[in-house]
Amino acid sequence: MQKALVTGAAGFIGSNVVRELLDEGVDVRAMVLPGEDERNLAGVDVEKVPGNILDPSSLDAALSGCDTLFHLAALYSLHAPRKAFFDVNLQGSRNMLWAAKKADLEKIVYTASIAALGLKAGKLASDEETVFNQYGANDYVLTKYMSQQEALTFAREGMPIVVVNPCFPYGEGDVVPTPTGKVILDVANQANFMSYDGGYNIVDVKDVARGHVLAAKKGRIGEKYILGNRNVTLTELFEMVTEAAGIKTRIIKMPLTLARIYGFLWEKNALRTGTQPTVTHREVAYSHKWLFYDTSKAQRELGLEPTPVEVSLERAIEWFRREGYIPRSDPWVWFTKALMKVCNIGLK
Repeated sequence: MQKALVTGAAGFIGSNVVRELLDEGVDVRAMVLPGEDERNLAGVDVEKVPGNILDPSSLDAALSGCDTLFHLAALYSLHAPRKAFFDVNLQGSRNMLWAAKKADLEKIVYTASIAALGLKAGKLASDEETVFNQYGANDYVLTKYMSQQEALTFAREGMPIVVVNPCFPYGEGDVVPTPTGKVILDVANQANFMSYDGGYNIVDVKDVARGHVLAAKKGRIGEKYILGNRNVTLTELFEMVTEAAGIKTRIIKMPLTLARIYGFLWEKNALRTGTQPTVTHREVAYSHKWLFYDTSKAQRELGLEPTPVEVSLERAIEWFRREGYIPRSDPWVWFTKALMKVCNIGLK
């Protein structure tokens, strides 16, 4: 690996991949969408090139002179219009794969998601071979699966593609923040103290970035690798956040029906105020599942050694606090805290 192009380089995971590659001594070219927020690349000495995966004419120049591609550009959201998911996550990925085919690269690391994998029953941990069964989940899940399948088809046709499936990343530099970071922030800011059945596999974004680089070095062509760490219930995650943030909040567990009503009220509040909802009823329905994953393949074949989640959670919250995301002051946070006080719930 002499020179690598990273798409989505200004994003949360992409910027960490850029840093990891630079630490490895790799010559990196960072493809950035014109007008994109570049705060994640501040202070990073890297070659930047404008590019848009929806504009195929911009991709050949971006790949010129590179021998490796890390394709991370994608729409990671739960609130975008449906067309945007299909345009970016599906057609954009097609454009990038065709450009990579013409460039005749030595290695391609294609970033999918655990959303592109199937789920086993109950709390059983899914793995890379679990058959996809989430067709009715949401457009993000569907388009990540469809684009992953296209990447695997290119691999079967001889392209040197390795697929990585990150779990739920969190950590320093989550400027947007991502959906996972938003969960952490809402609990840390005491804007949410209500949990329900369900769980995630959480992982430090730096470990995800390291997994990408290891996949380029050691990953087998046409294989998928889950990049994750620990499976936790939502209640366990919320309690770990309160511990790391040093706040006194008791997490209340509610039935699914009530949780969906709670999400619906957040949506109504967001429409009224023009803000993003803390949670929506669709998110509740999806995260009510046990999104648990077996990460042993990446540890065994790539040598990925994840950071203890308690350590990286503390580091993430310190960063959020330093950057002014904690504490947060808005009318809904005030309302939530007042509700906790009046009802004598959520307080230790």
